[in-house]
Amino acid sequence: MLTLLKSLIKQLVFWVLFFAFIRIIYLLYNFSELKNQEVGFIEALLSFWYGLKLDVATSCYLLILPFLLLLVQTFYAKPILGLINKTYTGIIIFFYGLLATAELGIYEEWKTKLHYKALMYLKNPSEIYDSAETDKFFVLLFIFIFIFLFLFWVYRKFFFSRVVPVKHHAVNLVLFFILIPPFLVLGMRGGLQQIPINQSQSYYSKKNILNLAAVNSGFNLYISIVENAGNFDKNPFLYYPQSEAEKVVQEIYKLPKDTTYQILNTENPNVVLIMLESWSATLIESLGGEAGITPRFHELEKEGVLFTNIYSPGSRSEQGMSSILGGFPSHPISSITVQPDKFAKLRCMTHVFKENNYNTSFYFGGQLIYGNIKSFMMHNGFDKIDEVYDFPDAPKGKLGVHDEFVFERQLDELALEQEPFFSMIFTSSTHSPFDMPMEKKIEWGDDLNMYLNSAYYTDQSLGDFIDQAKKQNWYKNTLFIAIADHSHHSYTHDPYHSKEYHQIPFLIFGDVIKDEYKGLKINKLGSQTDLIGTVFPQIGFSNYTSEFPWSKNLLNPYVPEFAYICFEEGIGWVRPVGDFFYENPIDYYYYNNVPEIYRDSIVKEGKSFLQCLFQSYMDY
Repeated sequence: MLTLLKSLIKQLVFWVLFFAFIRIIYLLYNFSELKNQEVGFIEALLSFWYGLKLDVATSCYLLILPFLLLLVQTFYAKPILGLINKTYTGIIIFFYGLLATAELGIYEEWKTKLHYKALMYLKNPSEIYDSAETDKFFVLLFIFIFIFLFLFWVYRKFFFSRVVPVKHHAVNLVLFFILIPPFLVLGMRGGLQQIPINQSQSYYSKKNILNLAAVNSGFNLYISIVENAGNFDKNPFLYYPQSEAEKVVQEIYKLPKDTTYQILNTENPNVVLIMLESWSATLIESLGGEAGITPRFHELEKEGVLFTNIYSPGSRSEQGMSSILGGFPSHPISSITVQPDKFAKLRCMTHVFKENNYNTSFYFGGQLIYGNIKSFMMHNGFDKIDEVYDFPDAPKGKLGVHDEFVFERQLDELALEQEPFFSMIFTSSTHSPFDMPMEKKIEWGDDLNMYLNSAYYTDQSLGDFIDQAKKQNWYKNTLFIAIADHSHHSYTHDPYHSKEYHQIPFLIFGDVIKDEYKGLKINKLGSQTDLIGTVFPQIGFSNYTSEFPWSKNLLNPYVPEFAYICFEEGIGWVRPVGDFFYENPIDYYYYNNVPEIYRDSIVKEGKSFLQCLFQSYMDY
């Protein structure tokens, strides 16, 4: 047993050191770039610490075959097993060295890790050679050969264990089979936390070259391939000729004229964005929900403008992030936020705030590793990002810090923030298991009772936050935005494939709202994605709205009315005349209540929208 364990541990140590060595080469090769970005030695050294968990996780994946070979060794100790293991390790070193070397070559041009799209270039290797600078090509070739020969020699010299007979093989087999797999699985998922490890674990710096150094290249490429499997060459939602679909989408967005309401009494106010976890419209009395679930939100409606006909394109938090911050609608199959090579090209609202000298901050009581949100938020360029680990003394539930304490932290720090600022908070208490620090106030709702009580708790925390904010000097010059990241199944039992299920609240409020617009309800049909197009013209950023082509202005009376909703491989399309939900792989309509006279054209609109959106995602 000890012999087997020692062999497996030696291989684990080898792979961790192997990845560290690759990271050293990456940093040395890009030394001039590090110098240009004024990266300090300690800051660069931290990439090894922040990359360690992902390195261990990747190592555990690579140990699956060696583990199986060691199992076989307990009753069949033949040299062929050692040869298989040595060959396997050599192949991994070869291809990982090739991957690492390729990343050295593409960083200058792409500023990213190697991803699935880059694999398309391997179809034409001569084109790669022809487009590369000759001297750089041979330098990279030398590095690759060095990595392979040197590290394979190190493995054979110091870490390879020859196959030896194992005594009491039956007992060893049982013990090894029972004890080792849980540790491998634990390593692969990065620990006991609820959310398995992803690239966000390695993001730690505002200088993205260090994040790229910390992220394990093999793990990153694996995720990129998995997220895009089957979509390398062809858009799976190709219904019409692309030019025809694009023309339909252009017509959908066509704007007769712009007579936007100017509802603010100032330009360039502070902006506080409150993203509400899993808030369905059924939590809101004014949107058809039962009274008493979110009474403080109901009071805040009197201080602003409530949009009453808004839908969430996606059903996960990371999808809501790209829709809200990037104005980029959620799409089926994958999410742009989990793929750094794609979201690195996505323009986000925080970039605009930074360009206009706003100080920026983000607060969340949970783990940002979920949905790779942390790396996406760091791409957004927030000056300050606080998550659960930054609240060491705050009361916590199973998922993290309770909402009231996160609001308190934000309030305390905004008191010291220089204006103008953009500050975002993402609540979490309305996420399962709903373990908020409050006695139950709502007794009905059956299996949704805890969800309703958690909404009541978050609503009270929000109300208390606003009460305290009103005492701050910055309050009078601050626009507040409250919007859900996505909806949630509710006591109304609306089916998932229905527009009612996906309806969410969207409220803008504060002293910066002109008195004549306070309490206004706007019934324009729209989406969570429309936040940027609606808010930017109000705060003096109209010249930036063209950079967010999927977002429209709901405060323009002439804006076209539609809402797009996606699910795993289909679309929901909502128009004033009717809506439909369609599953692509099986060519099935869950329902289509569009009148016959409009049906063909409305269906073509929805399918064209999905086709163009997914093509845009593929092109990133």
